[in-house]
Amino acid sequence: MVIRLAHAGERRAVAELIGIAFDDLEQNHALVPDEKDRLPVMTNFFDLASAAATIDIIPGPLGEPAAAAVWFDRTTPETADSSYDRSLAALAGPYLAAFQDLHRILGRHHPLEPHWHLAFLAVHPHHRRAGLGTALLQHRHARLTLPAYLEATNADNIRLYRRLGYHHLTPFKVALPGGTPFYRMWRDA
Repeated sequence: MVIRLAHAGERRAVAELIGIAFDDLEQNHALVPDEKDRLPVMTNFFDLASAAATIDIIPGPLGEPAAAAVWFDRTTPETADSSYDRSLAALAGPYLAAFQDLHRILGRHHPLEPHWHLAFLAVHPHHRRAGLGTALLQHRHARLTLPAYLEATNADNIRLYRRLGYHHLTPFKVALPGGTPFYRMWRDA
């Protein structure tokens, strides 16, 4: 199995993969309730959100990303990027308030200790249950000398992350205003 860093020209393909892989998630439905808007808005969001990330991919049979892990180095404080807010407003349109709620709630509960943040782990539906997500996580974990943090979205994800050494943080569950949950998890170095 080949795992490599995505190059800059692959970021859009990774965003499309995440959009497809996450399309059935309750969290995506809460952010963009209208089914006809969901995939394009979420794909644009994942593209924007991954701009400064370290992205590991497993290529599919045609070279397209079959699986991807999007990581952020949170060993130094984030710098504010005013262009991000403008870009988010442009892509989110009528759903902007939901994305602002997402950033506010997850930001309020984000750990302050230096760590690596797994923002997105996505496996294309045609490649699920083949160990690609586990392989991506083990690949990056072997290179980390700091803890890792993530927000899981469902029970299947939580089981995977527990198997790979993650544990619950307090509070474990944080929710969007309508109650849609995210589950905070941490893996020691």
